[in-house]
Amino acid sequence: MAIATQTMTDEQRKSVAIEYLKAFDNGGKTSTGGSILDLFADDAQVYFPKWGVASGKEAIGRLFGDVGGTLAAIEHHFAEFNWVFSGSDVVVCEGTSHGEHRDGPWRAGVPDWGAGRWCDVFEIRDFLIQRVFIYLDPDYAGKDTARYPWLDGEAGG
Repeated sequence: MAIATQTMTDEQRKSVAIEYLKAFDNGGKTSTGGSILDLFADDAQVYFPKWGVASGKEAIGRLFGDVGGTLAAIEHHFAEFNWVFSGSDVVVCEGTSHGEHRDGPWRAGVPDWGAGRWCDVFEIRDFLIQRVFIYLDPDYAGKDTARYPWLDGEAGG
């Protein structure tokens, strides 16, 4: 990771995180038409469940291509986000989403145990994402139920 040279406020870190999430909703393009990868430091890290940790922009691009290749659409529910600020470079965002996966649609809360609820832990310095670890259920369409006996097709089991 690079040495920090620019001081940032929590609101500035939040704006970088929002730009990142909006880029996903916009097919990987930022509000200025650039690539979502432009929001990352060269040596950044991204974790995604069932994929692992991608280190560096090239690997992050592969991760986003692999995961994004399974999605026809995604929409984050920005009005419902919960933000936690650490007083340092770390910002946590908890939220919900809906969209269309190749295996079917999903919407947070439908069913209640299904996909759509997520939490991202960001480290943002110098107006770039240094690290984001994404915590969610990657079974967007809720097909992986046989391994969980409490999922009998009804929310909450």
